[in-house]
Amino acid sequence: MELIYASTRNKEERVTASQAILKGLAKGGGLYVPTEIPALDIDMEKLSGMTYQETAYEVMRRFFTDFTEEELKHCISSAYDSKFDTEEIAPLVSAEGAYYLELFHGSTIAFKDMALSILPHLLITAARKNQVKNDIVILTATSGDTGKAALAGFADVEHTKIIVFYPKDGVSPIQKKQMVTQKGENTYVVGINGNFDQAQTGVKKMFSDEKLAEIMNQAGYQFSSANSINIGRLVPQIVYYVYAYAKLYAGGEITKGEKINVVVPTGNFGNILAAFYAKNMGLPIGKLICASNENKVLYDFFTTGTYDKNREFKLTSSPSMDILISSNLERLIYRLAGDDAEKNAEFMCALGKEGRYEITPKMREELKDFYGSYTTEEETAEFIRNLYEKTGYVIDTHTAVAAGVYEKYKKETGDSTKTVIASTASPFKFTRSVMDAIDRDKYSSLGDFELVDELSKIANVKVPQAIEEIRSAPELHKTVCEVDEMEEAVKKFLKI
Repeated sequence: MELIYASTRNKEERVTASQAILKGLAKGGGLYVPTEIPALDIDMEKLSGMTYQETAYEVMRRFFTDFTEEELKHCISSAYDSKFDTEEIAPLVSAEGAYYLELFHGSTIAFKDMALSILPHLLITAARKNQVKNDIVILTATSGDTGKAALAGFADVEHTKIIVFYPKDGVSPIQKKQMVTQKGENTYVVGINGNFDQAQTGVKKMFSDEKLAEIMNQAGYQFSSANSINIGRLVPQIVYYVYAYAKLYAGGEITKGEKINVVVPTGNFGNILAAFYAKNMGLPIGKLICASNENKVLYDFFTTGTYDKNREFKLTSSPSMDILISSNLERLIYRLAGDDAEKNAEFMCALGKEGRYEITPKMREELKDFYGSYTTEEETAEFIRNLYEKTGYVIDTHTAVAAGVYEKYKKETGDSTKTVIASTASPFKFTRSVMDAIDRDKYSSLGDFELVDELSKIANVKVPQAIEEIRSAPELHKTVCEVDEMEEAVKKFLKI
């Protein structure tokens, strides 16, 4: 049975999985969602013996129904290969009463690799299926990790170009170095004098600009997205929650059907939405714990039912979560509204015009699966230090936000359900913040790459290849623009 995708803002727009992947964003700014969530109708005994690649096939074939078995297996085997430094792809580490799901073993040492290593293959396959003649231009905004992972995935892929916008002063030094040293004739990286929300809004504006689309088409190009607004990004993220549960069962940590809780450090809402989809497929997940940093727009939403971006934007030590417009939340709002595209469009229109919207009491009742909280900068640093001192295990700032919120959840509820924490980035990506948290006085005078070597020593972990290769790499991308110059930067790169 073919699974169809609908736009969250237009009930008339219906597309296949491959068309949804190709387009990235629906007309009028809507996001594509499956018209139903397929059941994970496979026995846990069987699932628990599967490799990551086999698990990926079982999950993805239920969502991407217009891909053949051969096409999908080719995409999966091309993505989850030696680019990852561990055979498990996403190992689980037990520390201080929780299971850390390490999602950072790919080529750019962040969880975005889990989906962005497969997206180029899905996209090229989708283009062939739909007889697309144009070259695909991946246009994306990043708060730090998506950009590098997308660049690495699409670099020198035939018939594609990739343009990444990032907030010039809103990413870590390592994140910035990873992006501006990116090789590839088809890659273009632009820093903007603004924040991530402004970059994302600028990208969305270009996606919905019909005049620009026509100019692009005449030049032989069309846009697609690598952000988690693309369903081809979101579905692969469901896989690792299913895999983690199956591995816990295989290791005798849980019994069949036993519920687990999941904690996710959350910015754009895609990663926790993937866990929500896994739960709705039938995976035994109890609470979905949404962890925010001091930009706590999601915590306030879960607490009050009002989403309000009208607030001070804070730069924190967990920059990938420095977001005030969580784009993927729209997919959840659409579902809470009873799959009512018109009602959802009203909420999104209010967000665009007034910067806020309030959901109905009935919709709020549907949020009972979620718990939201946040940690301050001090609490985040304290958790990194405490976990290291107690166990020797070092986590990054985003994972620390999640772990800190999990501690708050346990104190508040007394819930002792076994819990998986999504560990979204390697500590080597945020060495300055991590080492400051562990011992600021001792490490404050060291340079970024001296800190990398110190972290390797104290954590007893080899420096990842992703860091080694940028130590002396030349800066290849130096373009900086204002927010209102983003379209011109695109046109200049494409020579249109």
